[in-house]
Amino acid sequence: MIEELKSPSDDAIGFKLSGKLHDEDYKTFVPRVDEAIANHGHVRMLAWFHDFRGWDLHALWDDTKFATTHCTKIERIALVGEKKWEEWMAKVCKPFTMAEIQYLDASEIDAAWEWLAES
Repeated sequence: MIEELKSPSDDAIGFKLSGKLHDEDYKTFVPRVDEAIANHGHVRMLAWFHDFRGWDLHALWDDTKFATTHCTKIERIALVGEKKWEEWMAKVCKPFTMAEIQYLDASEIDAAWEWLAES
């Protein structure tokens, strides 16, 4: 499931990703990101992995398409997680986006929002 989080800034959006993601999740997530890009020309995004269990095959394809079509419009991505492999995932993502990426532990979610708001 992808659930939108309340953002403290107009320039940033955030999502909590939990359980296993499916195609339906991307049908609501991607339009919301597109709307933020249309309003601001770019976006800064927080992705909080909470009890995250990965993607089904269709959602993995959706995620790949999202990354390739949005890589130039996302300035910063704060990945917030609870597990070591999620931190590793942040390192793997770096070559596939032009965005600055920072991984923070779930206990540092406020710091993640602050980092996204920095100029």
